[in-house]
Amino acid sequence: QVQLVESGGGLVQAGGSLRLSCAASGRTFTNYAMGWFRQAPGKEREFVTSINWSGGRTYYVDSVKGRFTISRDNAKNTVYLQMNSLKAEDTAVYSCAAGGSAQSMINNHGMDYWGKGTLVTVSS
Repeated sequence: QVQLVESGGGLVQAGGSLRLSCAASGRTFTNYAMGWFRQAPGKEREFVTSINWSGGRTYYVDSVKGRFTISRDNAKNTVYLQMNSLKAEDTAVYSCAAGGSAQSMINNHGMDYWGKGTLVTVSS
């Protein structure tokens, strides 16, 4: 089992920044690719970004490219999501997930473990 706990959500004005963290415990962190997903009110969950076990490969949904950055610190068993130039449409519950393939996560496949999520609200 892998336990995932997100933190860092909150209320921010449009154009502002937030950094989300996802702390993992349980099995070996480097066994897993990590991803961030979000679900806005009334919408389906969508892929945001993912990173492979080493941090050497990352993937992003087009709507966040150039604004969001995923990274991981394997020594701290933590994955981060730096969100800049936030927009109202970024408002959602952001959840991290662990799985076998960062690339598979793009298509919402292969997530084995989930955190409970953290709410990000961007005011316009």
